[in-house]
Amino acid sequence: MLALIMAFWFTISFITNILGPLIPDIIHNFNLSDLAMAGFIPTSFFIAYAIMSIPAGLMIDRFGEKPVLFLGFLMPFIGTTLFACIHTYPILLASSFIIGLGMAMLQTVLNPLQRTVGGEENYAFIAELAQFMFGIASFLSPLVYTYLIHELNPDIYKEGKNFFIDLLAGMTPADMPWVSLYWVFTLLLLVMLIAVGLSRFPKIELKEDEKSGSKDSYMALFKQKYVWLFFLGIFCYVSTEQGTSIFMSTFLEQYHDVNPQVEGAQAVSYFWGLMTAGCLVGMILLKLIDSKRLLQISGVLTIVLLITALFGNKEASIIAFPAIGFSISMMYSIVFSLALNSASQHHGSFAGILCSAIVGGAGGPMIISMLADATSLRTGMLIILIFVGYITFIGFWAHPLINNKTVCLKELFKKKE
Repeated sequence: MLALIMAFWFTISFITNILGPLIPDIIHNFNLSDLAMAGFIPTSFFIAYAIMSIPAGLMIDRFGEKPVLFLGFLMPFIGTTLFACIHTYPILLASSFIIGLGMAMLQTVLNPLQRTVGGEENYAFIAELAQFMFGIASFLSPLVYTYLIHELNPDIYKEGKNFFIDLLAGMTPADMPWVSLYWVFTLLLLVMLIAVGLSRFPKIELKEDEKSGSKDSYMALFKQKYVWLFFLGIFCYVSTEQGTSIFMSTFLEQYHDVNPQVEGAQAVSYFWGLMTAGCLVGMILLKLIDSKRLLQISGVLTIVLLITALFGNKEASIIAFPAIGFSISMMYSIVFSLALNSASQHHGSFAGILCSAIVGGAGGPMIISMLADATSLRTGMLIILIFVGYITFIGFWAHPLINNKTVCLKELFKKKE
């Protein structure tokens, strides 16, 4: 059962974090004159995510885990199949929205489900394992995209060499080989639907910190200044993560003549791969360094890398963009923990408010694309400096009631007598 849950996380990430490499293809194939038009794709996804997050929790209470899981995979299955069959920009927008609805449902049910399946005593380890699988899938999906683009290239493709490629070639327009990725998504989601249908899941008993509170608890939190400040912090993080990953391939193409289907996709892949590595390193550093200081260091490093990526030469930019994945890898967990540790009560309601800030995935890319259309993509992506600057600022003003526990190196290596 735990292996199945990890497969669920892999599928979610494999589909969710592929938008960056696809943006140049979307612009070229649909002849989009404005970058904002391409920015509507991630915006539609994250708006759907924000809309469905709370209803998904209510559906779990009423219908149980399995129906919500099944519907959570059915929605993106419909969305990917729809665009795989009808290749138009409006259908792509609708597809992204439908996929977002399903992904919100899946994430809402999977977090408490993995705690129930693995046991509370193993929850921290399982959560990290899920994050690792999430990162691996994000790393692999751009590489699969590059492989399919190469194999379906009319100058390279030869019928009869690979049955799977032949099948995709027969269902994919020759001038839009990236659409084949949606058939891969559809197949993967079909496997997940079958797996959910054949599996039995334990009843989830939500802990107090996983339950949404009363109306009074939300009203009490909304009156607190720190709630809005931390909400903005999560918003800025998601805007930074998505704004960088979505537009880096387009930036490298525009300013450095990089092939978005090869080097551009690889840069996005390395971004997610380095983020996964950063999470593992962060687990160690959080035992040695105060989380606020670590957030400050991460913020300054990210600012340096972003300036290098935007104003450096081709070689520097190709290295700096993926490296941002490493530098921001600890930000989300640190900001989230600082927020919850700053509240003395209503932690479940506060967590729900913070999770809704994922709408930053819609707002950030849209702000960047609109600025890019009015000025240039480089100028548009400079807004990320403001996002990162605010996150860094949190490391200075936050005053949590509980600090993360650290040990000094002497204690770490001291032999027990």
